[in-house]
Amino acid sequence: MDRNSATGLFLISALLLVYLFFFSPKNPDEKATGKTPPGTTAATKAPAIPSVAALAPEAALDTTAGAAKDMSLANKNITVTFSTRGGRVTAVRLNKYKTFFGKPLDLFDATSARMDTKFRTVDGKTIRFSDLNFQAVPSQSAAGSVLTFSAPVAGGSIVQTYSLPANSFELKYDLRLLGLERTVAQEPLTFTFVDQVRQTEQDLKQNRNHTTINHYLAAGDQGALAEASEKPEEYKAAGPVKWAAHKHDFFVAGLIADQQPFAGGAFNADVNLEDSTTIKTLSSTLTIPVAEVEQGRGQYRFFFGPNAFNLLKQVTPEFDRNVYLGWGLFRWVNRFVVLPVFHFLEQFISSYGVIIALLVLLIKLVTWPLTYKTYESQARMKVLKPEIDELKAKHGDDATKVQQETMKLYQEFGVSPLSGCVPTLLTLPILFAMFQFFPNAIELRQQSFLWAKDLSSYDVFIKLPFYVKWYGDHVSMFTLMMTASTLLMTWQSNQTNTAMQGPMKTYSYLMPIIFLFVLNSFAAGLTWYYFVSNVITFAQQAATKAFVDDTKIRAQLDANKIKNKDKKPGGIQGRIAEAMKAAQEREAQAKRKS
Repeated sequence: MDRNSATGLFLISALLLVYLFFFSPKNPDEKATGKTPPGTTAATKAPAIPSVAALAPEAALDTTAGAAKDMSLANKNITVTFSTRGGRVTAVRLNKYKTFFGKPLDLFDATSARMDTKFRTVDGKTIRFSDLNFQAVPSQSAAGSVLTFSAPVAGGSIVQTYSLPANSFELKYDLRLLGLERTVAQEPLTFTFVDQVRQTEQDLKQNRNHTTINHYLAAGDQGALAEASEKPEEYKAAGPVKWAAHKHDFFVAGLIADQQPFAGGAFNADVNLEDSTTIKTLSSTLTIPVAEVEQGRGQYRFFFGPNAFNLLKQVTPEFDRNVYLGWGLFRWVNRFVVLPVFHFLEQFISSYGVIIALLVLLIKLVTWPLTYKTYESQARMKVLKPEIDELKAKHGDDATKVQQETMKLYQEFGVSPLSGCVPTLLTLPILFAMFQFFPNAIELRQQSFLWAKDLSSYDVFIKLPFYVKWYGDHVSMFTLMMTASTLLMTWQSNQTNTAMQGPMKTYSYLMPIIFLFVLNSFAAGLTWYYFVSNVITFAQQAATKAFVDDTKIRAQLDANKIKNKDKKPGGIQGRIAEAMKAAQEREAQAKRKS
């Protein structure tokens, strides 16, 4: 590895560390300012308003129905449980999934979550659905299984209809207030969803850091609470809300407005790091325009299902944002390059470890022209070794003078010090995209490969009886393999490229050791990816040597030397040379003063 390659490695490593610690693995905090649109309260009292006693919750309960009962709707994907007390969803089980610990995957249940809806009356009383006992009537329709809940209230009724289509993760929800126009205040109803999220994955920290509330405003703005924050997070929507979703790492519980959007929304997330039972508490409050439910347009959809990109993009616009694929260019690379290739390979190969290896091979083949440029630059440095050795022997320990003369040498032979770095930098979008793809791809969840039980989480080759700060309580073999192969590549490069000397040579070995600690708790799919990448790189280096002729390169450099004999340094090289010359002059002046 020559000095230029080391400089490039340093820049890449610095960018990667900054990205890991400040941007990954969390969504951008897209908080906006604004106030929840206020509702309007009726100013004129209508005649024949029922008495307060008739509206009190205890008077509204249907005592003939007995105790609250649980009922359910199910298809092959989900089982949704309802309670007649409130006519509300109380539990959701995803039938095709298990937790990492082998238990049925309940997205939430009656002990971990609570949904409720309330509205105000014209005389200031609050009616909560959870205080009412609803009559339930199951039925079948062309749309699927149907469950209708109705409760009499003050001469009118509340009707909630749930429809569960076959082979779907969506639950249709229709809400109507019948005959209550003179009773209900003309201000929005309030729907609340409090969700105490429990651990379902191996890595509690990742499970917590990937749990958040996403939302999409009717104006077209998408936002989210900060995922990895250890402090309470809250956000009030500045305008109408089209959908809101509680994202549980690999699964989603969302509510979408099909007709008119919700009038407003407020979202909160709280975390107690000492609590290993509840990894995060999410709370969403959505306001429903009263006119919609009075006129029969209160039509909504719940989504209870996996956080799979191709599935979510069919639900409603921007709902696929619940799958975090990075931001900006990195998201583009994952969405339009990595995911399509990955899903194409899925059709023919069942082993996801093999799919990842083939993905690496395809990316390496596509980026080989860039890699070839880097190898070619290293070959030029190798050919110039005799001249560089002469400079070192001539100027001894004067490092500044050696650097200055080296830059002059590069100019004479037409060699750019950045020619080996730029091709590597151009592959950075793929590098960063992978850091977001592997921990967030549900396709890898609980997919085993070799000793790894779950490629979306770290592999545990050895479980340590103690915890090591910055490392963890386990040994990831894929990370060890990646580190060992990187160190071997570094050693091999340093043997053939003697331009690498001193501290820079030591640094080239330091970075793989740093990543041994940084990546020990990252997804096994990611570290397996980089190990395979290193192996293929070895093969590429061997193949490239057959095309890079040192004799031809030497002849080309000699021709460049004659051509550039009277040419003054320009561009970046010229500025670098001037900066080094100025540094040398300052150093000489300092020595004279001392």
